[in-house]
Amino acid sequence: MSRPSVFGSPLFLGFDHLEQMLDRVAKNADGYPPYNIEQVGDSQLRITLAVAGFAMDDLQITQEDNQLVIRGRQKDDADGRVFLHRGIAARQFQRAFVLAEGIDVEGARLDNGLLHVELRRPLPEVRVKSIPITGSARGPASIGPVGGRGNGMVKPIVEGRANQGGQF
Repeated sequence: MSRPSVFGSPLFLGFDHLEQMLDRVAKNADGYPPYNIEQVGDSQLRITLAVAGFAMDDLQITQEDNQLVIRGRQKDDADGRVFLHRGIAARQFQRAFVLAEGIDVEGARLDNGLLHVELRRPLPEVRVKSIPITGSARGPASIGPVGGRGNGMVKPIVEGRANQGGQF
């Protein structure tokens, strides 16, 4: 049985990639290692992971398309040691974060068992685009530049209706 698509509506055109990202996030639901995401400036973010017991050589950070992937693999150094109790496991992990388009990974540092990954989020630019409406060239109902002045402004002509008191 397949689950219904969140973006199955015909009103969501071209959002297939969002559904794939949601699936990736759901697969990454393991709680290890714990992490924080904090905003440290207007356009800066920091991801902090608790990676106690991991050395720099045990950690790997990659950016794969729009995913930040952090992997940790500890070497098993139990050679010749006899444990009476072993409560600290040499555990591996993979934690993935889906990044919005344009977010840059600036760097990472390991400090007292905490891995800090610095991100920069660009400030959004406002984009407004007017879409001209054109009609067929079949008579007076066609839409085109007003007065033949090619200034890009278009005015719809409604056929068979008179403007009565400012309303159509």
